[in-house]
Amino acid sequence: MAAAATVVTPSGLEDEVSRSLGEGAGEVVVERGPVRPTTCSRHYFALPTNPGEQFYMFCTLAAWLTNKAGCPFEQPQEYDDPNAIISNILSELRSFGRTTDFPPSKLKSGYGEHVCYVLDCLAEEALKYIGFTWKRPAYPVEELEEETVAEDDAELTLNKVDEEFVEEETDNGENFIDLNVLKAQTYRLDMNESAKQEDILESTTDAAEWSLEVERVLPQLKVTIRTDNKDWRIHVDQMHQHKSGIESALKETKGFLDKLHNEISRTLEKIGSREKYINSQLEHLVQEYRAAQAQLSEARERYQQGNGGVTERTRLLSEVTEELEKVKQEMEEKGSSMTDGAPLVKIKQSLTKLKKETAQMDIRVGVVEHTLLQSKLKEKSNMTRDMHATVIPESAIGSY
Repeated sequence: MAAAATVVTPSGLEDEVSRSLGEGAGEVVVERGPVRPTTCSRHYFALPTNPGEQFYMFCTLAAWLTNKAGCPFEQPQEYDDPNAIISNILSELRSFGRTTDFPPSKLKSGYGEHVCYVLDCLAEEALKYIGFTWKRPAYPVEELEEETVAEDDAELTLNKVDEEFVEEETDNGENFIDLNVLKAQTYRLDMNESAKQEDILESTTDAAEWSLEVERVLPQLKVTIRTDNKDWRIHVDQMHQHKSGIESALKETKGFLDKLHNEISRTLEKIGSREKYINSQLEHLVQEYRAAQAQLSEARERYQQGNGGVTERTRLLSEVTEELEKVKQEMEEKGSSMTDGAPLVKIKQSLTKLKKETAQMDIRVGVVEHTLLQSKLKEKSNMTRDMHATVIPESAIGSY
Protein backbone atom coordinates (compact mmCIF):
# COMPACT_ATOMS: atom_id res chain seq x y z
CA MET A 1 0.00 0.00 0.00
CA ALA A 2 1.01 3.61 -0.50
CA ALA A 3 1.10 4.43 3.17
CA ALA A 4 3.11 1.40 4.10
CA ALA A 5 5.57 2.00 1.32
CA THR A 6 6.83 5.21 2.89
CA VAL A 7 7.22 3.83 6.44
CA VAL A 8 10.59 2.28 7.16
CA THR A 9 9.64 -1.08 8.67
CA PRO A 10 11.02 -4.60 8.61
CA SER A 11 9.77 -6.74 5.76
CA GLY A 12 7.88 -9.03 8.11
CA LEU A 13 5.85 -6.15 9.66
CA GLU A 14 4.89 -4.12 6.57
CA ASP A 15 1.50 -5.82 6.24
CA GLU A 16 0.80 -5.27 9.94
CA VAL A 17 1.57 -1.52 9.60
CA SER A 18 -0.70 -1.30 6.56
CA ARG A 19 -3.57 -2.99 8.42
CA SER A 20 -3.03 -0.69 11.42
CA LEU A 21 -3.20 2.45 9.30
CA GLY A 22 -6.39 1.22 7.70
CA GLU A 23 -7.37 -1.04 4.88
CA GLY A 24 -7.78 0.62 1.54
CA ALA A 25 -5.11 3.29 1.91
CA GLY A 26 -4.41 3.08 -1.79
CA GLU A 27 -8.12 3.31 -2.53
CA VAL A 28 -8.29 6.58 -0.55
CA VAL A 29 -5.68 8.01 -2.85
CA VAL A 30 -7.47 6.79 -5.93
CA GLU A 31 -10.82 8.29 -4.89
CA ARG A 32 -9.27 11.75 -4.41
CA GLY A 33 -7.11 11.83 -7.55
CA PRO A 34 -6.35 10.22 -10.86
CA VAL A 35 -3.07 8.55 -9.81
CA ARG A 36 -3.17 4.78 -9.94
CA PRO A 37 -1.98 2.94 -6.81
CA THR A 38 -0.02 0.43 -8.85
CA THR A 39 2.63 3.09 -9.57
CA CYS A 40 3.37 3.69 -5.87
CA SER A 41 6.08 1.19 -4.97
CA ARG A 42 8.40 1.07 -1.97
CA HIS A 43 10.93 3.28 -3.77
CA TYR A 44 8.37 5.50 -5.52
CA PHE A 45 9.52 8.70 -3.77
CA ALA A 46 13.23 7.90 -3.86
CA LEU A 47 13.95 8.26 -7.59
CA PRO A 48 12.61 10.76 -10.16
CA THR A 49 10.05 9.29 -12.59
CA ASN A 50 7.31 11.89 -13.22
CA PRO A 51 7.75 15.04 -11.08
CA GLY A 52 4.18 16.30 -11.49
CA GLU A 53 2.60 12.95 -10.69
CA GLN A 54 5.01 12.34 -7.80
CA PHE A 55 4.29 15.77 -6.29
CA TYR A 56 0.52 15.26 -6.46
CA MET A 57 0.85 11.76 -4.96
CA PHE A 58 3.05 13.21 -2.19
CA CYS A 59 0.52 15.96 -1.36
CA THR A 60 -2.40 13.52 -1.39
CA LEU A 61 -0.58 10.96 0.74
CA ALA A 62 0.61 13.65 3.20
CA ALA A 63 -2.97 14.94 3.58
CA TRP A 64 -4.29 11.41 4.16
CA LEU A 65 -1.60 10.70 6.80
CA THR A 66 -2.30 14.03 8.52
CA ASN A 67 -6.00 13.12 8.74
CA LYS A 68 -5.01 9.71 10.10
CA ALA A 69 -2.88 11.47 12.74
CA GLY A 70 -5.98 13.25 14.08
CA CYS A 71 -5.49 16.66 12.45
CA PRO A 72 -8.12 17.69 9.89
CA PHE A 73 -6.47 18.52 6.60
CA GLU A 74 -8.21 19.45 3.38
CA GLN A 75 -7.47 17.10 0.54
CA PRO A 76 -5.40 19.03 -2.07
CA GLN A 77 -6.63 19.31 -5.61
CA GLU A 78 -4.58 18.99 -8.77
CA TYR A 79 -4.75 22.71 -9.67
CA ASP A 80 -4.09 24.15 -6.17
CA ASP A 81 -1.11 26.40 -5.47
CA PRO A 82 1.92 24.15 -4.73
CA ASN A 83 3.48 26.72 -2.39
CA ALA A 84 0.32 26.93 -0.28
CA ILE A 85 0.03 23.12 -0.08
CA ILE A 86 3.68 22.75 0.95
CA SER A 87 3.31 25.52 3.53
CA ASN A 88 0.27 23.80 5.07
CA ILE A 89 2.04 20.43 5.19
CA LEU A 90 5.14 21.94 6.86
CA SER A 91 2.99 23.82 9.39
CA GLU A 92 1.22 20.58 10.34
CA LEU A 93 4.62 18.86 10.59
CA ARG A 94 5.87 21.60 12.94
CA SER A 95 2.73 21.27 15.03
CA PHE A 96 3.79 17.66 15.68
CA GLY A 97 7.13 18.94 17.01
CA ARG A 98 9.19 17.85 14.02
CA THR A 99 12.08 19.93 12.68
CA THR A 100 11.91 21.34 9.16
CA ASP A 101 15.37 22.78 8.63
CA PHE A 102 15.22 22.63 4.83
CA PRO A 103 13.78 24.99 2.20
CA PRO A 104 10.20 24.30 1.03
CA SER A 105 11.39 24.19 -2.57
CA LYS A 106 12.95 20.77 -1.87
CA LEU A 107 9.43 19.29 -1.73
CA LYS A 108 8.27 20.63 -5.11
CA SER A 109 10.10 17.91 -7.03
CA GLY A 110 7.96 15.21 -5.38
CA TYR A 111 10.92 12.91 -4.67
CA GLY A 112 14.14 12.87 -2.69
CA GLU A 113 15.37 12.69 0.87
CA HIS A 114 13.20 15.50 2.25
CA VAL A 115 9.99 14.09 0.70
CA CYS A 116 10.69 10.70 2.28
CA TYR A 117 11.49 12.43 5.59
CA VAL A 118 8.14 14.28 5.65
CA LEU A 119 6.15 11.14 4.78
CA ASP A 120 8.08 9.11 7.36
CA CYS A 121 7.36 11.68 10.11
CA LEU A 122 3.64 11.85 9.22
CA ALA A 123 3.39 8.06 9.12
CA GLU A 124 4.99 7.82 12.57
CA GLU A 125 2.56 10.40 13.96
CA ALA A 126 -0.38 8.49 12.43
CA LEU A 127 0.85 5.24 14.03
CA LYS A 128 1.18 6.99 17.39
CA TYR A 129 -2.33 8.43 17.11
CA ILE A 130 -3.98 5.07 16.37
CA GLY A 131 -1.98 3.41 19.18
CA PHE A 132 0.07 1.08 17.04
CA THR A 133 2.60 -1.08 18.89
CA TRP A 134 5.26 -3.27 17.42
CA LYS A 135 5.01 -7.02 17.82
CA ARG A 136 7.80 -9.48 17.91
CA PRO A 137 8.84 -10.31 14.35
CA ALA A 138 8.07 -13.81 13.16
CA TYR A 139 10.86 -14.89 10.90
CA PRO A 140 9.97 -17.53 8.29
CA VAL A 141 11.66 -20.87 8.62
CA GLU A 142 13.83 -21.41 5.63
CA GLU A 143 14.56 -25.00 4.66
CA LEU A 144 18.04 -25.21 3.37
CA GLU A 145 18.59 -27.89 0.79
CA GLU A 146 21.81 -29.71 1.36
CA GLU A 147 23.69 -29.86 -1.83
CA THR A 148 25.48 -33.14 -2.19
CA VAL A 149 28.46 -32.78 -4.37
CA ALA A 150 29.48 -36.07 -5.87
CA GLU A 151 33.18 -36.15 -5.61
CA ASP A 152 35.07 -38.36 -7.90
CA ASP A 153 37.20 -40.65 -5.80
CA ALA A 154 39.45 -41.22 -8.74
CA GLU A 155 40.44 -37.54 -8.93
CA LEU A 156 42.84 -36.28 -6.32
CA THR A 157 44.16 -32.76 -6.10
CA LEU A 158 47.75 -32.03 -5.35
CA ASN A 159 46.76 -30.35 -2.08
CA LYS A 160 45.08 -33.55 -0.84
CA VAL A 161 48.17 -35.54 -1.67
CA ASP A 162 50.31 -33.07 0.28
CA GLU A 163 47.92 -33.18 3.25
CA GLU A 164 47.98 -36.97 3.34
CA PHE A 165 51.75 -36.92 3.05
CA VAL A 166 52.03 -34.46 5.95
CA GLU A 167 49.56 -36.50 8.07
CA GLU A 168 51.58 -39.63 7.49
CA GLU A 169 54.76 -37.84 8.50
CA THR A 170 53.14 -36.48 11.69
CA ASP A 171 51.73 -39.91 12.56
CA ASN A 172 55.12 -41.49 12.05
CA GLY A 173 56.73 -38.80 14.16
CA GLU A 174 54.26 -39.28 17.00
CA ASN A 175 54.55 -43.09 17.12
CA PHE A 176 58.37 -43.09 17.51
CA ILE A 177 58.82 -46.56 15.99
CA ASP A 178 62.23 -48.14 16.40
CA LEU A 179 63.94 -48.63 13.05
CA ASN A 180 65.49 -51.95 14.00
CA VAL A 181 62.13 -53.40 15.04
CA LEU A 182 60.56 -52.10 11.83
CA LYS A 183 63.33 -53.69 9.78
CA ALA A 184 62.80 -57.07 11.47
CA GLN A 185 59.03 -56.92 10.89
CA THR A 186 59.52 -56.00 7.23
CA TYR A 187 61.91 -58.95 6.81
CA ARG A 188 59.39 -61.37 8.33
CA LEU A 189 56.60 -60.06 6.10
CA ASP A 190 58.77 -60.44 3.01
CA MET A 191 59.59 -64.01 4.01
CA ASN A 192 55.90 -64.83 4.51
CA GLU A 193 54.93 -63.33 1.15
CA SER A 194 57.70 -65.27 -0.64
CA ALA A 195 56.45 -68.47 1.02
CA LYS A 196 52.87 -67.75 -0.06
CA GLN A 197 53.99 -67.04 -3.63
CA GLU A 198 55.80 -70.36 -3.71
CA ASP A 199 52.62 -72.09 -2.49
CA ILE A 200 50.43 -70.46 -5.18
CA LEU A 201 51.93 -71.81 -8.38
CA GLU A 202 48.68 -72.28 -10.27
CA SER A 203 45.74 -69.86 -10.52
CA THR A 204 42.15 -71.05 -10.23
CA THR A 205 40.60 -67.69 -11.34
CA ASP A 206 38.73 -67.51 -14.65
CA ALA A 207 40.36 -65.14 -17.16
CA ALA A 208 37.03 -63.64 -18.37
CA GLU A 209 35.87 -62.88 -14.83
CA TRP A 210 39.25 -61.36 -14.07
CA SER A 211 39.02 -59.10 -17.15
CA LEU A 212 35.51 -57.95 -16.17
CA GLU A 213 36.65 -57.20 -12.63
CA VAL A 214 39.65 -55.27 -13.96
CA GLU A 215 37.41 -53.21 -16.27
CA ARG A 216 35.04 -52.47 -13.35
CA VAL A 217 37.74 -51.46 -10.86
CA LEU A 218 40.10 -49.67 -13.28
CA PRO A 219 38.25 -46.26 -13.30
CA GLN A 220 38.35 -46.19 -9.48
CA LEU A 221 42.05 -46.89 -9.46
CA LYS A 222 42.80 -44.03 -11.83
CA VAL A 223 44.58 -41.17 -10.03
CA THR A 224 44.44 -37.76 -11.67
CA ILE A 225 46.66 -35.10 -10.11
CA ARG A 226 45.52 -31.58 -10.83
CA THR A 227 48.18 -28.95 -11.20
CA ASP A 228 47.97 -26.05 -8.81
CA ASN A 229 49.77 -22.75 -9.40
CA LYS A 230 50.38 -22.45 -5.65
CA ASP A 231 52.23 -25.74 -5.43
CA TRP A 232 55.82 -25.37 -4.27
CA ARG A 233 57.05 -28.11 -6.64
CA ILE A 234 56.01 -26.04 -9.68
CA HIS A 235 57.75 -23.02 -8.19
CA VAL A 236 60.91 -25.04 -7.63
CA ASP A 237 60.87 -26.22 -11.24
CA GLN A 238 60.38 -22.67 -12.40
CA MET A 239 63.24 -21.52 -10.19
CA HIS A 240 65.52 -24.17 -11.74
CA GLN A 241 64.45 -23.12 -15.24
CA HIS A 242 65.06 -19.46 -14.49
CA LYS A 243 68.41 -20.28 -12.92
CA SER A 244 69.53 -22.21 -15.98
CA GLY A 245 68.31 -19.39 -18.24
CA ILE A 246 70.18 -16.82 -16.15
CA GLU A 247 73.36 -18.88 -16.24
CA SER A 248 73.17 -19.31 -20.03
CA ALA A 249 72.43 -15.60 -20.51
CA LEU A 250 75.26 -14.71 -18.11
CA LYS A 251 77.73 -16.69 -20.15
CA GLU A 252 76.75 -14.76 -23.26
CA THR A 253 76.61 -11.32 -21.66
CA LYS A 254 79.71 -11.72 -19.50
CA GLY A 255 81.97 -11.62 -22.57
CA PHE A 256 80.29 -8.47 -23.85
CA LEU A 257 80.48 -6.84 -20.40
CA ASP A 258 84.17 -7.71 -20.05
CA LYS A 259 84.87 -6.29 -23.49
CA LEU A 260 82.92 -3.12 -22.64
CA HIS A 261 84.81 -2.82 -19.34
CA ASN A 262 88.16 -3.08 -21.09
CA GLU A 263 87.17 -0.47 -23.67
CA ILE A 264 85.95 1.91 -20.95
CA SER A 265 89.20 1.41 -18.98
CA ARG A 266 91.35 2.17 -22.06
CA THR A 267 89.22 5.24 -22.83
CA LEU A 268 89.59 6.52 -19.27
CA GLU A 269 93.37 6.04 -19.45
CA LYS A 270 93.50 8.00 -22.71
CA ILE A 271 91.39 10.77 -21.21
CA GLY A 272 93.65 10.95 -18.13
CA SER A 273 96.80 11.15 -20.20
CA ARG A 274 95.28 13.79 -22.48
CA GLU A 275 94.27 15.86 -19.41
CA LYS A 276 97.81 15.72 -18.07
CA TYR A 277 99.22 16.81 -21.45
CA ILE A 278 96.74 19.69 -21.71
CA ASN A 279 97.48 20.84 -18.16
CA SER A 280 101.24 20.82 -18.84
CA GLN A 281 100.81 22.78 -22.09
CA LEU A 282 98.40 25.34 -20.65
CA GLU A 283 100.06 25.92 -17.28
CA HIS A 284 101.20 29.47 -18.12
CA LEU A 285 97.73 30.34 -19.42
CA VAL A 286 96.21 29.05 -16.22
CA GLN A 287 98.56 31.25 -14.18
CA GLU A 288 97.67 34.26 -16.30
CA TYR A 289 94.01 33.45 -15.82
CA ARG A 290 94.46 33.28 -12.06
CA ALA A 291 96.28 36.65 -12.07
CA ALA A 292 93.47 38.16 -14.15
CA GLN A 293 90.94 36.74 -11.68
CA ALA A 294 92.83 38.41 -8.80
CA GLN A 295 92.91 41.74 -10.64
CA LEU A 296 89.22 41.41 -11.40
CA SER A 297 88.40 40.81 -7.73
CA GLU A 298 90.43 43.89 -6.73
CA ALA A 299 88.69 46.00 -9.37
CA ARG A 300 85.33 44.79 -8.11
CA GLU A 301 86.26 45.79 -4.56
CA ARG A 302 87.31 49.26 -5.72
CA TYR A 303 84.09 49.50 -7.73
CA GLN A 304 82.04 48.59 -4.66
CA GLN A 305 83.83 51.25 -2.60
CA GLY A 306 83.41 53.89 -5.31
CA ASN A 307 79.81 52.88 -5.78
CA GLY A 308 79.22 53.43 -2.07
CA GLY A 309 80.72 56.97 -2.29
CA VAL A 310 78.63 57.72 -5.37
CA THR A 311 75.50 56.62 -3.57
CA GLU A 312 76.25 58.94 -0.63
CA ARG A 313 76.99 61.88 -2.92
CA THR A 314 73.84 61.17 -4.91
CA ARG A 315 71.84 61.38 -1.70
CA LEU A 316 73.49 64.70 -0.78
CA LEU A 317 72.84 66.00 -4.29
CA SER A 318 69.16 65.14 -3.99
CA GLU A 319 68.95 66.99 -0.66
CA VAL A 320 70.68 70.08 -2.10
CA THR A 321 68.39 69.95 -5.12
CA GLU A 322 65.35 69.89 -2.86
CA GLU A 323 66.63 72.93 -0.90
CA LEU A 324 67.34 74.77 -4.18
CA GLU A 325 63.83 74.09 -5.39
CA LYS A 326 62.41 75.48 -2.15
CA VAL A 327 64.54 78.67 -2.45
CA LYS A 328 63.49 79.13 -6.09
CA GLN A 329 59.86 78.75 -5.11
CA GLU A 330 60.23 81.37 -2.35
CA MET A 331 62.00 83.77 -4.75
CA GLU A 332 59.26 83.35 -7.33
CA GLU A 333 56.62 84.06 -4.72
CA LYS A 334 58.44 87.22 -3.54
CA GLY A 335 59.05 88.44 -7.10
CA SER A 336 55.43 87.95 -8.00
CA SER A 337 54.41 89.87 -4.91
CA MET A 338 56.83 92.72 -5.75
CA THR A 339 55.69 93.11 -9.34
CA ASP A 340 52.05 92.88 -8.42
CA GLY A 341 50.32 96.40 -8.43
CA ALA A 342 47.28 95.34 -6.49
CA PRO A 343 48.74 96.32 -3.10
CA LEU A 344 49.59 99.82 -4.37
CA VAL A 345 46.08 100.29 -5.66
CA LYS A 346 44.75 99.18 -2.31
CA ILE A 347 47.07 101.66 -0.53
CA LYS A 348 45.99 104.54 -2.79
CA GLN A 349 42.35 103.70 -2.25
CA SER A 350 42.96 103.59 1.49
CA LEU A 351 44.73 107.01 1.41
CA THR A 352 41.87 108.53 -0.59
CA LYS A 353 39.39 107.16 1.88
CA LEU A 354 41.45 108.50 4.80
CA LYS A 355 41.56 111.95 3.17
CA LYS A 356 37.80 111.99 2.76
CA GLU A 357 37.30 110.87 6.33
CA THR A 358 39.78 113.55 7.51
CA ALA A 359 37.91 116.32 5.63
CA GLN A 360 34.65 115.14 7.12
CA MET A 361 36.21 115.16 10.58
CA ASP A 362 37.59 118.69 10.01
CA ILE A 363 34.12 119.89 9.06
CA ARG A 364 32.63 118.25 12.13
CA VAL A 365 35.36 119.79 14.33
CA GLY A 366 34.70 123.24 12.82
CA VAL A 367 30.99 122.91 13.43
CA VAL A 368 31.63 121.84 17.02
CA GLU A 369 34.07 124.79 17.57
CA HIS A 370 31.56 127.22 16.11
CA THR A 371 28.82 125.84 18.35
CA LEU A 372 31.11 126.07 21.37
CA LEU A 373 32.07 129.64 20.51
CA GLN A 374 28.47 130.69 20.21
CA SER A 375 27.62 129.11 23.53
CA LYS A 376 30.57 130.91 25.18
CA LEU A 377 29.56 134.26 23.67
CA LYS A 378 25.99 133.78 24.73
CA GLU A 379 27.08 132.91 28.24
CA LYS A 380 29.41 135.94 28.37
CA SER A 381 26.63 138.28 27.22
CA ASN A 382 24.31 136.91 29.82
CA MET A 383 26.90 137.50 32.56
CA THR A 384 27.50 141.07 31.40
CA ARG A 385 23.83 141.80 31.38
CA ASP A 386 23.50 140.41 34.86
CA MET A 387 26.41 142.50 36.17
CA HIS A 388 25.00 145.80 34.81
CA ALA A 389 21.57 145.20 36.26
CA THR A 390 20.99 147.85 39.05
CA VAL A 391 17.60 147.01 40.37
CA ILE A 392 17.33 143.88 42.35
CA PRO A 393 13.79 142.80 43.11
CA GLU A 394 12.71 142.63 46.78
CA SER A 395 11.15 139.32 46.27
CA ALA A 396 14.49 138.04 45.12
CA ILE A 397 16.20 139.48 48.21
CA GLY A 398 13.62 137.89 50.52
CA SER A 399 14.27 134.54 48.99
CA TYR A 400 17.89 134.81 49.97
